[in-house]
Amino acid sequence: MNKITRRQALSATAGALSLLGLAGATAHAAVTDSRPAAPATPTGTVDEVYLGRRIRITPASGGGGHHGGHHSAGLPTVSIDGRELHVMRNADGTWISVVNHYETFSDPLPLARAAVRELQGAALVPMGGM
Repeated sequence: MNKITRRQALSATAGALSLLGLAGATAHAAVTDSRPAAPATPTGTVDEVYLGRRIRITPASGGGGHHGGHHSAGLPTVSIDGRELHVMRNADGTWISVVNHYETFSDPLPLARAAVRELQGAALVPMGGM
């Protein structure tokens, strides 16, 4: 009769746990990937006064983007009191700006409002060399 050694038993247990871990990771990925798609780039024009500051958002022009064409097409132009707020779209569809780089927003309007609050009355300064 063959006896199973402790090493063989531990090896078999580790292998089974690895398979369970892989199955769990696959199930988690399936749940994560089933989330709804990110919202499309906003298409409407916004012109509002928020906390005494004028926010304007105009749709992307479809050309080479804004900032002289060195950004990808599809980004709207966001301005506060006539000065452009540099915005970026993350891979997950959220938005960030140069004013608050570490906070994400669902679309450019709440992003612009947060920038107004963060600026606390200060004017936007053009980004040099951009």
